[in-house]
This record gives sequence, C-alpha cells and structure tokens, in this order.
Amino acid sequence: MEFKNLILQQEGNIRIVKINNPQSMNALNSQVLAELDQVFSEIENDPQTNVVILTGEGRAFVAGADISQMSTMNAAQGKDFGVQGSKVFRKIELLGKPVIAAINGFALGGGCELALSCDIRIASVKAKIGQPEVGLGITPGFSGTQRLPRIVGEGRAKELIYSAKAITADEAFRIGLVNRVVEPEQLMDEALTLAKTIAKNAPIAVRLSKEAINMAGHHYSGHTEVYADYTHTKRYAMMLAHEDLRVVHVSTHVSLRQACDRVKKARVLDCIHMANDAMKAIG
Repeated sequence: MEFKNLILQQEGNIRIVKINNPQSMNALNSQVLAELDQVFSEIENDPQTNVVILTGEGRAFVAGADISQMSTMNAAQGKDFGVQGSKVFRKIELLGKPVIAAINGFALGGGCELALSCDIRIASVKAKIGQPEVGLGITPGFSGTQRLPRIVGEGRAKELIYSAKAITADEAFRIGLVNRVVEPEQLMDEALTLAKTIAKNAPIAVRLSKEAINMAGHHYSGHTEVYADYTHTKRYAMMLAHEDLRVVHVSTHVSLRQACDRVKKARVLDCIHMANDAMKAIG
C-alpha cells in the first residue's frame, strides 16, 4: 500500500514511521489514522521488524486532531472518529513489538495521546506536550483520560487536562511523561540507539514482557476503549448539538476556541440538555 501521509524507513530490524503532513503540523484526520492502522497491522506481521520508532516531520510530532475535519462532524460522525482513533492507538499500545515515540516538536491533544500509546517516549528539548482540549470546549477523545493518569499519576493528569496547558520537555521528564530529553539534532540517533539495544534481545521475551507489563497496567480490561468511545461521543454531542456553536465556528471560520467563547455565556444548560438528548438518540 502506498501511503500519502507517512514516510517509512527500515534500519535493519527497526521500522521508522514518520507522520508527514507538515502543512497541518501532522494533524490527525481520518486518512492519517487509516494509514497508521494499516502500517501497524503490517508491522505486527513483519518478522523483519522487532522495534518501531514513531516520529513526525517538521516542527510537530502531531499537533492534534484535524479541527477542520472535526468542525463538520455531527455527533454520530464524532463518535466514529473517536472510535477510529482509539482503536488505532490501542493497536499501537498492544502491538507485539516495542514502539518508541521520538517527539520532535508539538505533541498536543491527539498528538500527546498518540505518544502515550507508545511504550517509551524520547523528546526533543524543543517539544511542547499537552492536552488542550478543555480550552476548546471538548475533552480528550483518544483515551488520554485513561493513559495519562497511568503514566504520570491521577493528580498530575488532572492538572494537565483541566488546565489545558502545554508543558516543556523538561517538565514532561520531571513528571515522568517522557523517558528522556535530548537536543533536537540528537533525537533520532538517541531513539535508534535505544531501538538497537532493545532489538538485540530475544524478541519473544520482549513481547511477553510487554504483554505482562500491559496486563499489570490493566490495558487489557477493555474499559479504556469503552470509556473513550463514550467520552468522545459525548464531547461531540455537546459541541455539535449546540447549533449556535456550529454556526459560529463553521460559517465565520473563527477558531473553535473563539466559537466556544461566543456561546459560553448563552444557553449553557441548554447545551448540556441537548447533548444528553443527542446521546440518547445515538444510543
């Protein structure tokens, strides 16, 4: 399969997957997610690949989900998009091979969640990492509300999500969100060095160790996917069921944050009631 949004390289038994959609800062849309789904299915069945490095082209690892696509979605489409992303990230999380995220720049929203689904995170000193969704009137939709607390602890996860703040790579290292921080020009060398160290070991033992660690972290419970599906559906129901927000955002092309601000003071309770109705309508 030819990939429009991915660049693939093979370094011995190490596969490098680079998201290449720099004009949108590697934002995640349905096509990018479909390509990631396909390439990780291929990697799972590739006996020549023992370790994967996932990174981004340009200034961003992944700057978030594609707002231009999201703005046109209704609640049902939003649910499908959330489920699509959650399934892809879960596939990466449960892949039978270690995945190293080489965070070269912005890893925000869906980008942070993508990094969280990887086994190990190495960040450039220039990286900015965060979950800014609540500042846009939505919630993290690709299981960040489950993975982030497991990695940094519940209190820090709540602070990051509630505040919508992006943090530096050094702060991410301090709280355990990334494993190490390096200069930008050293990022891929550092990731490759670690990948080669891992790849020298027995692949079956590495795979079984990953499975055991994931089981200890309850990654196999199924609750992550179910809850992510629910929260993502509800956030789109809230966002898109409110006609004022939809009209302001789509017809005037203002940012989603500006659209939220314009309707924040008007019929907030109305919006919540409409969201609950939308949830009931789509089951």
